[in-house]
Amino acid sequence: MMDSSSAGVGETDIAIVGMAAHLPGAPDIATYWANLRAGVESIIPLSRDELLSRGEAPLRIHHPDYVPAAAILENFEHFDADFFGFSPKEAAILDPQHRQFLEVAWEALENAGHPPETFKGAIGVYAGCGMGSYFYFNLCSHRDLVENTGMFLLRHTGNDKDFLSTRVSHILDLRGPSVNVQTACSTSLVAVHYAAQALLNGECDMALAGGVTIELPHGRGYIFKEGEILSPDGHCHAFDHRAQGTVFGSGAGCVVLRRARDAIRDGDHIWAILKGSAVNNDGAAKAGYLAPSVEGQAACVAEALAIADVPAATVDYVECHGTGTYLGDPIEVAAL
Repeated sequence: MMDSSSAGVGETDIAIVGMAAHLPGAPDIATYWANLRAGVESIIPLSRDELLSRGEAPLRIHHPDYVPAAAILENFEHFDADFFGFSPKEAAILDPQHRQFLEVAWEALENAGHPPETFKGAIGVYAGCGMGSYFYFNLCSHRDLVENTGMFLLRHTGNDKDFLSTRVSHILDLRGPSVNVQTACSTSLVAVHYAAQALLNGECDMALAGGVTIELPHGRGYIFKEGEILSPDGHCHAFDHRAQGTVFGSGAGCVVLRRARDAIRDGDHIWAILKGSAVNNDGAAKAGYLAPSVEGQAACVAEALAIADVPAATVDYVECHGTGTYLGDPIEVAAL
């Protein structure tokens, strides 16, 4: 935690004053940190009985290239509807991704010590979510529900990417900008970037930023196919000689951001200072649409360092995409 002095803190520095996360093997940030320190792998092998209980087809389990492994988000279907003012039916219609992000948004504000009703200033939301599979797999298959509620309300009640952030703003009565961000794997980081820009531009005085994705159907394995991104052994060996692919997971995370000088003035607990960030695109200068680019990543890192006014030699730790693929990991290293 930083002391009450703002010495050395720049006008453009952003403080992370609150955090929350629901992740495989970790229902909160304390457990997640303990898992990281202990090197706990949260991708787990699944038995045949477990797979069958989750609705996996017996023939699929016996496929020669079936990988019985998953990163399971425990209790993702649980939701305190009363707390957020939903009726049982409204809660059942709401995509679990929207439910989970509502929960981590509130928990992050609690962690920051800033319940919305006591914060003097506008609070913004910048967030994104994964594909709305719940709508297709769990709602559209219920003919009576579709006929009685209607497709328009089913979608707009909370089953579309467009309504993730504004749902949070509505339920928590937040009056700052509420913007959905969708940039695939980088969504949450890009949400943090734009939330920081909004704070620096004076569009809000505090901002929630993050994302959520839940794989549905949940807790099942997958078919390995040569040349694709998925791992053949159910492990993600990022930056390792055994790297062969990744395993998709599920989770939700949110941070609370403030201008650093404001956070210090108000005595907030400061988890970290964001000195600078940058966003760009590779354009067409790469092997294919799904491939990363050395030049694009290098340019983005260089711009972020320049904005932060931080010499590269002082960087002690780098967090990467780390997909554990033959293509992705070497490109990230080369860019750095």
